[in-house]
Amino acid sequence: MTIRYPQDAPAPGAWSEIAPGILWLRMPLPMALDHVNLYALADDDGWTVIDTGLNSHKSRAIWEDWLAGPLAGRPLRRVLVTHHHPDHIGLAGWFQARGAELLMPRTGWIYARMLTLDEQPQASAEQIAFWQGAGMEPGLLAQRAAERPFNFCDVVHPLPLGFTRLTDGATLRMGGRDWLVRMGDGHAPEHATFWSLSDDLVLGGDQLLPSISANIGVYATEPLADPLADWLASCARFATCAEERHLVLPGHKLPFTGLPLRLRQMMENHLSALDRLREHLSQPQTAAGCFPVLFKREIDGGSYGLALVEAVAHLNYLLHRGEARRSLSPQGLWLWERA
Repeated sequence: MTIRYPQDAPAPGAWSEIAPGILWLRMPLPMALDHVNLYALADDDGWTVIDTGLNSHKSRAIWEDWLAGPLAGRPLRRVLVTHHHPDHIGLAGWFQARGAELLMPRTGWIYARMLTLDEQPQASAEQIAFWQGAGMEPGLLAQRAAERPFNFCDVVHPLPLGFTRLTDGATLRMGGRDWLVRMGDGHAPEHATFWSLSDDLVLGGDQLLPSISANIGVYATEPLADPLADWLASCARFATCAEERHLVLPGHKLPFTGLPLRLRQMMENHLSALDRLREHLSQPQTAAGCFPVLFKREIDGGSYGLALVEAVAHLNYLLHRGEARRSLSPQGLWLWERA
């Protein structure tokens, strides 16, 4: 049992046919993870697109080229968004303004709609307290407190009212196939995946990635959330229906087979990190102080924010199971130790 990659990626901004009636579109991203995979499925009356990329001049120009090129001849009727993260929903509203129907999970739509309307010129007091409590380095904390923070609306097109809800267990037809919707959680609330009932294809979004780990994070919006438990439970659910024959079309990296093994790897990645964390908490630690044992590599400025929210997620997992406790120091730091 192994993980295999049957097809190389198209160049950034290019496309290839990954299966009959399904185009794999490779949208570049301006970050370390430099692409997102999008898919266009041919229907009798038009195209259905899975995810969109960020809202930027470059992304819109690439989409205009695709619409005039490989997608020409059929109108774009539907946009399906797997989850609310900006690289997946960024241009959904742009397509809606052109007449496309938006389908996505309700929780994701509510999050995205709320975040696009919540523009902040400076980090909120709650956000600063969250960073401080997690042990963010003081110089970085002062810098972030003084600058304009990342705002969802910077890279996500305004979302008009109106969408069609995707629910767990629902079926829909696209690309000449019937698909079953299966929801995951942890990386994002209500993350939609699509399992073909006609052949071996699975559209996995960020819930089913081959060679990288989806970020599992806790944020100031819900500081005591337990997304790692949701992630592990989702992996266990997917394991009951995953088969070697499945070809997973993921949100990043390459399409792959070997999903049963990959699900075990994804679970073991976090379970082994929890084991190291339990040992590390023999002495009080901040979340940032847990980076060495959780990630086993140097955390630089580009990955610091994602590492911080993931460290809190692992600590919250232990907290909710009575395996760790925390106390607030006079300096406003949450100090964690083994219970």
